[in-house]
Amino acid sequence: MSICPKNKSSRSHRDKRRANWKMTAPTLVKCSKCGELTMPHRVCKNCGTYNKREVVKVGD
Repeated sequence: MSICPKNKSSRSHRDKRRANWKMTAPTLVKCSKCGELTMPHRVCKNCGTYNKREVVKVGD
């Protein structure tokens, strides 16, 4: 057994396989304290809160 393909794949067949490689924009939600857009389930970089509690102290 070898890893080489038996037959050549056409451009259309190859491109159909690669059609789902597109990038998607990240999901953003508003912070409940400051209203800054952040990724869900992460500490807000602006105010340092997560789940309405201050987790990280942000230097002013």
